[in-house]
Amino acid sequence: MSDILVLCYHAVSDRWPADLAVSPEQLENQLRYLVRRGYRGATFTEALTRPAKGRVLVVTFDDAFRSVLELAFPLLCRLGLSGTVFVPTAFAGSKQPMSWPGIDHWTSSPHASELIPLSWDELRELAAEGWEVGSHSRTHPKLTQLDDGELNRELRDSKDECEQRLGCRCTSFAYPYGDLDGRVVAAVGGAGYRVGAALDVRIHRGLRLEWPRFAVTREDSLARFRRQVSPVVRRVRASRAGPIVDGVYASLIGALRRRRR
Repeated sequence: MSDILVLCYHAVSDRWPADLAVSPEQLENQLRYLVRRGYRGATFTEALTRPAKGRVLVVTFDDAFRSVLELAFPLLCRLGLSGTVFVPTAFAGSKQPMSWPGIDHWTSSPHASELIPLSWDELRELAAEGWEVGSHSRTHPKLTQLDDGELNRELRDSKDECEQRLGCRCTSFAYPYGDLDGRVVAAVGGAGYRVGAALDVRIHRGLRLEWPRFAVTREDSLARFRRQVSPVVRRVRASRAGPIVDGVYASLIGALRRRRR
């Protein structure tokens, strides 16, 4: 049996205080912990279509920020891990900060340079090193809010551009914002993707086109991270008891924080 653990990161930075930017130290401590626990790395498509026995770790990065190459890539190399980066193709290669709801307030801040995306040459460099490059749509919209024509253009055009620019098949897709429904999932499969990366483990049950990932943020201490990725906790959260367990845990954390004040 395989234990497939898929993590979702975004940016890596010591300086950028955004919740989606983990520090290099956080990233290293989290991944070293899992490697010591016997997890072995795989790309997203490999893990889901050719599952290996034992503990499998998939490290994914949404949005294709430049810091993935500069900081995450060397760290994963040292640990013997491969990665998967999901690129919003309309932005790749731009010299300007990426912008969409949720990150657009950083574009006028001193941290705007953190929003610069990877170029196609840099994405090819990652692919040549064994990383997977998947699609994250063209423009990073909420897909459930698009009509059928817009949805298909976001899915098919981004897949086509990945394949033309990289010279290899694009088989994986990550849903922007984790936003999906049955119509969107069907469209992803219809566009030719083999696997899809979702988010909430309480909702998604390990189907190939909506595989659950754990979103890791700057606020996640190593202790909290270890709890989240525990095989026992993951099984409970994926069960009907998951919302109850999450509610109890949130109440306990809230009580502890109030006591510290």
